[in-house]
Amino acid sequence: MTKADISPLVLLVDDYEDSRYIYVHALTAAGYRVEEAEDGQQGLDKAFHEIPDLVVMDLSLPVLDGWEAIRRLRQDERTRRIPIVALTGHADVDGDDNPGFDALLVKPCSPDTLTEQVRTLLADTKGPPAETP
Repeated sequence: MTKADISPLVLLVDDYEDSRYIYVHALTAAGYRVEEAEDGQQGLDKAFHEIPDLVVMDLSLPVLDGWEAIRRLRQDERTRRIPIVALTGHADVDGDDNPGFDALLVKPCSPDTLTEQVRTLLADTKGPPAETP
């Protein structure tokens, strides 16, 4: 089995367990595999180890905030080309504040909106997820 035969892996980094639960359920139902992290450092560690197909990163995180985590992902050769969706409760974030994300979603964000954004970004690089039996 090749990587092309496996559903894309999404790394979801969010410190709120309820948010992770909702988004993981929606992404899994859409056919994606999902890894979770609850702070920016854990997100970086998992990204460098797992090399996901896409990262969903909350910007306000404990230990290491999402802003710095995204900067570090963009500086590392292993992760610099991975699409990143920034997910934040800060409605005032704009392009001038962008540390390297490909899309920005403001909370509250519906699971369908997140799933559609993930699908759109991955379609540009990987194609749609494999059909689940």
